[in-house]
Formats: sequence, C-alpha cells, structure tokens
Amino acid sequence: LWQRLYEILKRKAEAGIDVRLLYDDIGSMFMVPRHLKELLNESGIKVLAYGKAEKNIFRMYVNHRNHQKITSIDGDIGYLGGTNLADEYANIYPKHGHWKDTAIRLEGDAVWSLTVTFLEMWEGECGEREDYNVFRPRRLSVGDGFYQPFSDGPVNNPENPAETVYHQMIAQARHYCYITTPYLVVDEVMMKALCVAAEGGVDVRIVVPRVWDHWFVHKVTRSNYKRLIEAGVIIYEYTPGFMHAKMIISDDNQAVIGSINMDYRSFYLHFENGAWICDSPVVAAIKNDIVETFAVSEQHTLEMVNQTPLWDKLLQTFLRLFAPLF
Repeated sequence: LWQRLYEILKRKAEAGIDVRLLYDDIGSMFMVPRHLKELLNESGIKVLAYGKAEKNIFRMYVNHRNHQKITSIDGDIGYLGGTNLADEYANIYPKHGHWKDTAIRLEGDAVWSLTVTFLEMWEGECGEREDYNVFRPRRLSVGDGFYQPFSDGPVNNPENPAETVYHQMIAQARHYCYITTPYLVVDEVMMKALCVAAEGGVDVRIVVPRVWDHWFVHKVTRSNYKRLIEAGVIIYEYTPGFMHAKMIISDDNQAVIGSINMDYRSFYLHFENGAWICDSPVVAAIKNDIVETFAVSEQHTLEMVNQTPLWDKLLQTFLRLFAPLF
C-alpha cells in the first residue's frame, strides 16, 4: 500500500504540487525505515515526524500522540476516519483477519477545518508560521446535510470536544444509539451515560473486536461488559477479524466518523479528529454499515460473562487499575 501511495505522491511532487506528510513518530516506531525521510525529501515530498521519540521518550509528552488521520487535497477534497497507512488496513496483509475500518470523503468548504487542523499540527512541529489563506477552499459545498469536522487534543482540555460530542449524542438519543470502537475503556461518567440511556429505553448497542491487537486492552474492555449488559446495553464482538472503525450514530439524524476510540487516550491524551454529520443521507449509509456489522458479529450475553473463569475476572479487575494508561 505504501509503495503505491509513495509513487503517486512522488509524481505529484515532481509536478510542482506541495506534498506534505506528517506522521506520529512514536506510533510509527520500528515501522518506518530510517532512510524514509531522506527518500521523501529527495523526491520533493516534505515530511515531519510529530513528537520525535528522542526528544519526548523521557517526558510526559510521550503520551500526547498525533492519532489524527487527515488528507486534504487542494482545500476542496478531504478524507478522515480510522485508517492508517499500513497493509492490514487495506486487507492486503491479514494481520488479525478481516480489518474493519471506515472513512469519509468531504468536498467543499467543510474541508477547510481539516486543512487548518493539519497546518496547526505541522506548525507545532516545525515552528514555522503559514499563510492559511493560500489553502482556503476554492469551491463551496453543494451537498445536502450538515458536516462539521472537529479536532481534539491536550490543548483543548478541559473543553474536550471529542468526548463532549459522544456524551451529547448518547444523552440526546431517544430511540437508538449504535457505536463501533476497537477499545471500550471508559471512565465512570461515560459508563453512566451509556447505562442511563439504555435504562431509559434507548436501544444502545456497541460493537468491539473479538480478535484483539493488545490483549491487556481487550481484558479491560471485557471487564466493562457485565455492568453494561445488566443496564440493557447490547454488546457485540466482531468475529471476522479486527474492528478498528470508530463510529457513533443516533436516531437516524446524526453520526460521527473519525479517529476517536472510546478510551482514555483518545478522550484525554491524543490529538484526534472526526466529523459530526447531521441530516444527511450519509447517516443512513453509516447505519446500514453498522447494522450489517451486527449480522457478522456475536452478541456477548450476561451468561457468557458469568462463565468467565475466576482467574480471568481477577486479571480483568487488576488491569482496570491501569486503564488510564491504555
């Protein structure tokens, strides 16, 4: 996947287009070849590693990772979602079975938010100021519905936009609220929000992976099942492979797609981004995708939770003590 993308970026750079790549250094540790930056620079591609490991490895900033996934093209076309640049995300390499992910394409003035988010992160790393007006969209939106991209990160706390959006959508739901997330490591406030919604008659369903990429996070995720299921929340585990999609939808009228996991890191530590979508046909497409995912997932029942071996329950309880680190 990367080689194909590199060839495209190289051709664009050679044609005089301003091509930039910003990647998270710690998140890409041991995966990015040492010569990559030199190769890209020689090809005319500007590249920066965000949060360089050698500078931050012994500082608290090591937790302030850039988890955003943004592509901005000419200020008119943008992509965002949960997809990283690796073969497993395109199901070229079945690392954990079928990799389930989502992304959305935006066009028009909604892309401006994505461009600004990228430029702010770029400036923060290189220290050079940009003339943002150069990157403004050249055409206005023509689609129906409302699309609001947003970004989040340590600089936004205590406002914390990503968590606030999730809380509001759960609280405002009157009929249903469906969520997909690779990790379900939530604090007491989010736990209560989910339980209160379900106890109030809202159809709350959450899809998480059956196949895990980090066993300890999977244990903490499962440690939350009992309380949620007892409150009426339906928990599914995605069985074909790894569930990496980050989506939330409620009542056929609003949804969010982005890079945001339901865990402490996404809500409090990482730089994230997403798009809130309202009164758009895209919401129906998101709902259809999630409902189809239910069909290939297994519902985890209270009986299954109660059959968990004692040693596993003790391990889950112990690991929950370290949940904010996950």
